[in-house]
Amino acid sequence: MAIGKVEICGVDTSALPVISNERMRELFPLVHGGNAAAREEFIRGNLRLVLSVLQRFHHRTENVDDLFQVGCIGLIKALDNFDVTQNVRFSTYAVPMIIGEIRRYLRDNNAIRVSRSLRDIAYKALAVRDRLQSELGREPSVAEISKQLELDEEDVTLALEAIQDPVSLCEPIGGDNADTLTIGDQVRDESITQEGWLQHIAISEAMRRLSERERRILSLRFFQGRTQMEVAGEIGISQAQVSRLEKAALAHMKKLI
Repeated sequence: MAIGKVEICGVDTSALPVISNERMRELFPLVHGGNAAAREEFIRGNLRLVLSVLQRFHHRTENVDDLFQVGCIGLIKALDNFDVTQNVRFSTYAVPMIIGEIRRYLRDNNAIRVSRSLRDIAYKALAVRDRLQSELGREPSVAEISKQLELDEEDVTLALEAIQDPVSLCEPIGGDNADTLTIGDQVRDESITQEGWLQHIAISEAMRRLSERERRILSLRFFQGRTQMEVAGEIGISQAQVSRLEKAALAHMKKLI
């Protein structure tokens, strides 16, 4: 079956070249030596890497052309900062850089506005985290990051949480099959069923349409667990009146529900 042509930023993604690791190793010294042709070949040969990263953001509503361009900026930064003396594949180094660039773009263009001061703290914290991770060989704690910034742990935590991307409860968790779990499946309260939720709405709506005295009687009787004698004493009527009003209110609610 033929695969249709898909264009992003005017680029036919089906026609993008694939570059081998051997060819990349050949191009690195030329690129870092300022060879423009080698640089262009290297970048074009890794555009598929940007496309693969974009799959992680398929649920976002942002224009895919914009995300592709931002991802290319991350790719270029990765190329400029890659240390060829380290025993690391370029893709291993570049993917986090591309993801980070896209996430930074999404944060800065998020409809949920975060104050400039919080963003500044968060970006400084992220920079310190990356540096400490490289130095320590592990993920640094918030306490260690806060010490470097000379800030309270609470302020750093708040800043980092403020720039997190919001996610949809319908976002799938792993896999693309029909039985894939969503975030909503993981955070839902199993004690609250759809039927129970609908019943709660129906009861609340029916209660709203009762008289004030009927609502008070039912609230005291069934939500606070009072006896008819206790309700009669609080409202100032006889137990027989409470019983009669209670039966009438329940009958009314039954019709409404």
